[in-house]
Amino acid sequence: MKALRRAVRWGFATLAPCEAVFVLCAVGGVRVPSAAWPVAEAAVLALMATATALLLFDYRRHRHTGLRRRPAFLAALADGVPASVRRLVGHEIALATSLVRWVTRRGPHGVRGGDRPVAYAPAQTATMYGLLFVCVVETVALAFVIPWPVVHAVALVLDLWGCWFLLALHASCVVRPHVIGADGSLRLRYGALLDIRIPADRMASVRVDRKFPDGRLAAADASGVADVAVAGLTTVTVELTEPVRYVRVLGRPAEARAFRFYADDPVSAVAALRAGGRPVTASEP
Repeated sequence: MKALRRAVRWGFATLAPCEAVFVLCAVGGVRVPSAAWPVAEAAVLALMATATALLLFDYRRHRHTGLRRRPAFLAALADGVPASVRRLVGHEIALATSLVRWVTRRGPHGVRGGDRPVAYAPAQTATMYGLLFVCVVETVALAFVIPWPVVHAVALVLDLWGCWFLLALHASCVVRPHVIGADGSLRLRYGALLDIRIPADRMASVRVDRKFPDGRLAAADASGVADVAVAGLTTVTVELTEPVRYVRVLGRPAEARAFRFYADDPVSAVAALRAGGRPVTASEP
């Protein structure tokens, strides 16, 4: 069974680029041998049928172990789909749903009654819109400059995806703020890409602390400090009683004993964290 799963994975890894080439050639006006299409489609159908059969087999196996329907289905997916692929697909779905939530002006994601959202997206709005404008200009310019059909199609797809990604990422940052829980916990996020949960009993101290870190997003340095910066800036530092483990962007595990993050209103955020989940009054610092 493991050998069959491995064969299916390698089959998808091989056929997916071939299908993309065929589509780009068709869009670009390049002739593809007529016999290539039926062969490619038959291979894709065979792989899909095999993958579906494996998924159903794994689902029934997990159901027989006592799992409910949803956990059994997720476990079956974990058996057949690599973790990196699941993570990338999950990111894309989260970006898409965040964009829909932003456009429809729904409330922030993951904020329950008694929780306090901490915005960070305003600091990067100008930068994001500037990058989006550059991407749109590049997309239009390359559409007129590139003379080769296949290269033109590839560049168009990549540029359109870049525009989509920037807009969806900014939308996810707007609708997925940091969250100070009603129980005093802290949830640090960066859009749909990062989600770090810090229990209230792990926080030793919190203070307003303006820094300009130069490290990567949520990467812990040699002293165990991780930065969740926005526009190259952090405004709040949280010291922990013991390290917290978390998952960085693209799934790399990490551990930090302190976090520095950006809050649009750091004074209010620090006051709420010091209150430990209690309502903050005007007299509290």
